Amino acid sequence: MEILQLLKSIIYGIVEGVTEFLPISSTGHLLLLEEFLPMEASAAFMEMFDVVVQLGAILAVLVLYFHKLNPFAPRKSPKQRQLTWGVWCKVVVGCLPAAVIGLLFDDWMDEHLYNAYVVAAMLILYGILFIVLETKNRKRSFPVQNVAQLSYVGAVLIGLFQILAMVPGTSRSGVTILGAMLLGVSRTAAAEFSFFLSIPIMFGASGLKLVKFFLDGNLLTATEGWILLGGVVSAFIVAMIAIRFLMSYIKQHDFKAFGYYRIGLGVLVLAYYLMQAFVNAAPVPAT
Repeated sequence: MEILQLLKSIIYGIVEGVTEFLPISSTGHLLLLEEFLPMEASAAFMEMFDVVVQLGAILAVLVLYFHKLNPFAPRKSPKQRQLTWGVWCKVVVGCLPAAVIGLLFDDWMDEHLYNAYVVAAMLILYGILFIVLETKNRKRSFPVQNVAQLSYVGAVLIGLFQILAMVPGTSRSGVTILGAMLLGVSRTAAAEFSFFLSIPIMFGASGLKLVKFFLDGNLLTATEGWILLGGVVSAFIVAMIAIRFLMSYIKQHDFKAFGYYRIGLGVLVLAYYLMQAFVNAAPVPAT
C-alpha cells in the first residue's frame, strides 16, 4: 500500500511539473487527478501536498536560470550584475500585490472558490482570452523583448494580474503571461518573468501551508514524508522538461494551442461534474 501511494505521488508530481508553467492550470489538472486517482491520505495532508509539491517545479526554475538570476556570477560584468539585481527588484515589487492579497484571502478562496465549477469556468474563460489576444497579436511587435527592459511600473501591473491567479483554474503562469503581453512584453520575456515571479510566491505559499499544517496539530508520518518527497522530485524533473519545451515552442508559435486545450479541458470538467451531480440527485427507486 505504501509503494502504491508513493507511485501515485510521483504521478501527481509529473502532472504538477507539466502544468505549473504551461498556461493550462495545475489546479484544474490536480482536481481531476484527485477525482480519478485519489491518494489514501488525510484531507489536511492533501491540502498541504497540493501546494508544497510545487516546490519541485520552482526548483527547476532556479536550476535552469541559475546563471541568469545569480548576481554574483563571476563571469558577469558589473553592468550585467546590476541588471540582474534589477530583475530581482522587479520580481519583488511584482510579487507584493499577490503576497498581500494572498495572506488576507487565502483561506477564504480555498473555502469558497475551490470547486470544479469555478475551475471549469476559469479554464474556459482564459482559454478564450488567449485565443482572442493572440489573434490581435498576429502582426504586433512587442516593445519589451527581455525582462531587463521591463519597467518597475510594468512589473507592478503584471503583479496585479497575478492576483487573479488566486481563483482556482486560472493558471498563475497563464494570467501573468496574458497581462504581460497586454502591456507590450514579448512572449518569451512574459514567460520568463512569469517563471521568476513564481519563485518567491510559491516558496511563500509552500511555507505558509507547511506552517498551517503543523500549527493545526498535524504530524508528518514517515510514509507521508516519502510521498511528499516523491511528488517534489518528480515535479522537479518534469518541470525542467516542460520549461525547456515551452521556451522552445513559443519562439515559433503563439499561445492559441493552449487556449484551445483549456477550453476543451474546461468543457470536459464541467460536463463530468454536472453529470455526477445529476446522477447523485436522481431519486433512488423504492424497493
